Amino acid sequence: MSEIEYALNTFYFLMTGALVMWMAAGFTMLEAGLVRRRNTAEIVTKNIGLYSIACFMFLLCGYKVMYPGEAFTGAIFSTYDFSFGSSEAGMGTSHANAADFFFQVVFVATAVSIVSGAVAERMNQWPFFALAAFIAGVIYPIQGFWNWGGGFLLTDYGYSDFAGSGTVHLAGGACALAAAIFVGPRVGKYGKVTGTNFKFFPKAKTNKLYGANIPIAALGTFILWLGWFGFNGGSQLAINDAANANAVAQIFLNTNAAAAGGVVACLVVARVFFKKTNIIYALNGAIAGLVAITAAPDSPTGLEATLIGALGGLLCYGALVFFEQFLKIDDPVGAISAHGVTGIFGVMIVPFTKSDVTFGGQAIGVLCILAFGFVLTYAFLFVLDYFAPVRASDDIQKRGLDEEEIGIEAYPEF
Repeated sequence: MSEIEYALNTFYFLMTGALVMWMAAGFTMLEAGLVRRRNTAEIVTKNIGLYSIACFMFLLCGYKVMYPGEAFTGAIFSTYDFSFGSSEAGMGTSHANAADFFFQVVFVATAVSIVSGAVAERMNQWPFFALAAFIAGVIYPIQGFWNWGGGFLLTDYGYSDFAGSGTVHLAGGACALAAAIFVGPRVGKYGKVTGTNFKFFPKAKTNKLYGANIPIAALGTFILWLGWFGFNGGSQLAINDAANANAVAQIFLNTNAAAAGGVVACLVVARVFFKKTNIIYALNGAIAGLVAITAAPDSPTGLEATLIGALGGLLCYGALVFFEQFLKIDDPVGAISAHGVTGIFGVMIVPFTKSDVTFGGQAIGVLCILAFGFVLTYAFLFVLDYFAPVRASDDIQKRGLDEEEIGIEAYPEF
């Protein structure tokens, strides 16, 4: 590889990483729009905090756990090898330089961001920050190694996940599910349980707790949509020749088509079956379509990508209703459905567009990532709760976490 080709690839890697970093703003705006006014400043604080904590933990230990054989040591007080190599050394290696670390660390922050929305409005701030550190430093890099670091999912089962439907989104969704179950629903979300539906599901009135700012939530979704071009496009890793450039173009096309498919599917279903267009489901439809295509954005045609996104959107729609109405799991922003459930779908749809991938290998990957993230998150919160209350008290929830945790309001003039 010539120096100009290497420089081009590195610049592309960094710029797509910057797009992924901008997804942190998307998650922040989406969640700020979908929580109630009295919790807005607190959720914004959690998002900027978790991003910074995730970056620190991945620098401290996460990168080395995920890529144990690489030159980058991943220990704060060790000697770093951020060398880009030289022409004699073959211009460096794919996981031994600062560009790769930066690209990887913004993926970690994305996974942690998924959890913040699922536990919004009722999880105390510093226990959440402790969980963010644990996910970024332990849970994410270990299961990331299984796939992208050359671990058993890749070598033994041929597990395929191009940009992270499973490694990022399912992992984050599994942690979010465990956390949401542990902290329980928000005060006022459900009435008193009076029995069961269908001999299994708890029977209780479900109250709608609408967010304070739908335009901000929509802005957050569009920011995520934009950032996803870096998320998927950057995972091609190179753009220095015609083949790579064409591959990136197809990935961009498919990413955009899948998001659009997810929105259209949710709009149509809402109108046909409920006679009203629910904007919250439409926003989650876009995210679900993006998650669904992330495991294989390089192989489908544009129409296939649209169909994958539409199916992901419909699956997310159904999962949102199922978790809220039947399982009584409170998820204010729909993160578990959009990232977790649709992440499973994205991983399992890969064999339809990649002939060398098996359903068995994909299923093993899904089960391992889901179980690992769920069990470790729940166990961590169980232990942490003995030292610091994880769930905010009913009184604090009624007054709002802004007053208790932050001391200022997001909209003081109202």
